[in-house]
Amino acid sequence: MALLQPKRTKHRKMFKGKRGGVATRGNSLSFGAFGLKAMEAGWITARQLEAARRAMAHFTQRGGRIWIRVFPDKPITKHPAESRMGSGKGDVEGYVAVVKPGSLIFEMGAVTKIVAEEALRLAAHKLPIDTKFVEKGIG
Repeated sequence: MALLQPKRTKHRKMFKGKRGGVATRGNSLSFGAFGLKAMEAGWITARQLEAARRAMAHFTQRGGRIWIRVFPDKPITKHPAESRMGSGKGDVEGYVAVVKPGSLIFEMGAVTKIVAEEALRLAAHKLPIDTKFVEKGIG
């Protein structure tokens, strides 16, 4: 299982940041005819993205095309269990993609609407945020 993560980063650790506002970029279908749009802000881990992608690929029996429109490039740190307070920032535990409301997470093409709707529904169950099915020309 090759999880998505940056090949190299300028800084090893990152601030948490604020999650306000709506997506002004990456909020319209560019590649496929159907998509999964985020309805709330949040972090999606590389593991969650991979699980959702696998669910879609499994349902479509690897038919059609899948595009992942977000990339987990934000490192998340964590202290080891039962360690004392202080002593700096914890080690990098994994990577997350910062998602704003309106941003597309996945796109699908070369499948029928019924297949795409079900595949994206299965993928949505793997994600920690509310999502919405969108298609070209609508929503």
